[in-house]
Amino acid sequence: MATSSTSIDKKKVTRGHGFLENFLAGLRAKKAESRIPPASRKGRILDVGCGSYPLFLMGTEFSEKFGVDQTVTPDIREELSRSGIALVNHDFEHEGSLPFQEDHFDVVTMLATIEHIEPRSVTSLLGDVRRVMVPGGALILTTPLAWTDGLLRVMAKLRLVSPVELEDHKDIYTPEKMVSLLREGGFEEENIRFEYFELFMNMCVVAAK
Repeated sequence: MATSSTSIDKKKVTRGHGFLENFLAGLRAKKAESRIPPASRKGRILDVGCGSYPLFLMGTEFSEKFGVDQTVTPDIREELSRSGIALVNHDFEHEGSLPFQEDHFDVVTMLATIEHIEPRSVTSLLGDVRRVMVPGGALILTTPLAWTDGLLRVMAKLRLVSPVELEDHKDIYTPEKMVSLLREGGFEEENIRFEYFELFMNMCVVAAK
């Protein structure tokens, strides 16, 4: 990844404080980066839930890079625009559909995002993500596995991960549950692939349109 450790250390990539937050965000970014089809880099990428500072977008190489999150601020948006990253402040749960046209993005990423979405809104969000993807495009999604919930709460008490982020978790996921939600969002099961990382604490899902 092109992002230096210095830039990561200087910026908070999640809300609250956790000793391992930036390190774990870097692992998620590395996993997603490894799953991007090389040919897609000539097109557009959208990071849904890019966070208060879009670590992943800063490190990835694409012709056009976009991020959307309700925590995006005008100063960060202006700062990143000079690096070729277009950020949009948007709260999907309260403002509705993603503010992009259909068939627009070659890759969409959702890194440690879906667990922060109210369960009633997840299917519609996944359907809208599929809408903005080009045919043959890829959704790359990461989320903690359901069994890690108790462990993460211990880590939050020790301030290894951010208590603020953990308390904002709205649901937990298993591979079976994720397949069901993706199917409801319009993805076909044969186009969905899973793998595990971070000592089987997280799953990475790649779903093609």
